[in-house]
Amino acid sequence: MTEAVFNVIKIFSLAAITSAVAILWCPALTHFLYKHKLWKKSAREKAISGEDAVVFNNLHKEKEVGTPRMGGLLIWITVVFIIFASFVLSLIFPDTWLAQFNFLSRSQTWLPLFTLVIASIVGLADDILTVSIGKGKYIGGGLSLKKRLFIVALIGLIASIWFYQKLGWDMVYIPFLGDVSIGLWYIPFFILTTLACWSGGIIDGLDGLAGGTFASIFGAMTVISFSLGKYDLASFCAVITGALFSFLWFNIPPARFYMGETGMLGLTTVLAVVAFLTDSVYVLPIIAGLLVVTVLSVIIQLLSKKIRHKKVFLSTPIHHHFEAIGWPAYKVTMRAWIIGVFLAFIGVAVRLFR
Repeated sequence: MTEAVFNVIKIFSLAAITSAVAILWCPALTHFLYKHKLWKKSAREKAISGEDAVVFNNLHKEKEVGTPRMGGLLIWITVVFIIFASFVLSLIFPDTWLAQFNFLSRSQTWLPLFTLVIASIVGLADDILTVSIGKGKYIGGGLSLKKRLFIVALIGLIASIWFYQKLGWDMVYIPFLGDVSIGLWYIPFFILTTLACWSGGIIDGLDGLAGGTFASIFGAMTVISFSLGKYDLASFCAVITGALFSFLWFNIPPARFYMGETGMLGLTTVLAVVAFLTDSVYVLPIIAGLLVVTVLSVIIQLLSKKIRHKKVFLSTPIHHHFEAIGWPAYKVTMRAWIIGVFLAFIGVAVRLFR
């Protein structure tokens, strides 16, 4: 058996095992979330512009109250368990095939794992504040927007310093120009990319939407990592994808829980890290195109209200606009899944063409 074939088996097996483990322990998580009523105590009152969220509340008022947050725990806790289980098994059975399933490596998975854990814990703190003292405002009653921006920027700063000083990276690929050294500017560029990925987290607004979107994104990153020979990183992305599939099993309408910041903050920040590790930042706007469109819809709405004093969309992010014009939520979600997979195909093709 060739190394490439074994690694294909390894990646698919780890993804499948992760999915199975997540499904097995999800009932315990769901019981805990409902037992302690870990949901918002009131519906959202304000839109991001400060106005009353009338359209949103007409569509989601009943679901905002009574559906737990923190479903993202299913994703990152399972991923952490699988990666450390593979490491422990490699220590217990060092001379067997089980040892080859270990994908915890300093060069490929230490940094994304650290990012995932730290960001997810910060997101968990935000979720806890939201369900304990949330007032239903746009920011959810948890950490303020400024604090979250600072925390995400700090995570980006730490990761960028690791890349710049520890790994000696200061090159970015620019289409038609090739690899370009940007020196110390690599650090602020990394931070801005991390913030941009995190801003896409507002896509978490319909049952199954975020889970399906990120499954296609990390599936694409699995293929890219594998094509570069970064098999441990490919395994890491595949494990996240596997966990997302199980999350979707419980998040499709009607959702048993929402992802919350503990899932969204972890996924978006680790996405930025993986993009840099695979030198795929330039295709990130394609692969994560749904996140880009979601953020742009909010920016366009805010600018239009500021300049024209008129709305462009009935409600933002844009998936709520489609709901407002009469699309059933499941239609919005499933069409977004199709678009997300299509964009993932295109993004992978562009990256591999290089």
